[in-house]
Amino acid sequence: MAYLLQVDFDHQGPFGAEMIAAFTDLAKSINEEKGFIWKIWTENEETKEAGGIYLFETKEDAKNYLEKHTKRLNSFGIADVHAKIFEVNDELSVINHGPVK
Repeated sequence: MAYLLQVDFDHQGPFGAEMIAAFTDLAKSINEEKGFIWKIWTENEETKEAGGIYLFETKEDAKNYLEKHTKRLNSFGIADVHAKIFEVNDELSVINHGPVK
């Protein structure tokens, strides 16, 4: 069973191509996190929000990454981080083409 971490927060930018340029190194470093499987980056310039959907091998790995990521966001001046961890129902997700192991 895998665990999904959903994170969102207020974000004043950058967005789009500028976001790619600013966060490519961070994106690459996330690949090295313990238990990390994948991430989908999210952004909404209109509502000034950003975040991501992550998949981790264990709930502990998701919690540990969330703690690290929240500290990083706080260091950027982002105080209000919204996050939830869910168990993934692999069998139903596969029926709907979910990218699960």
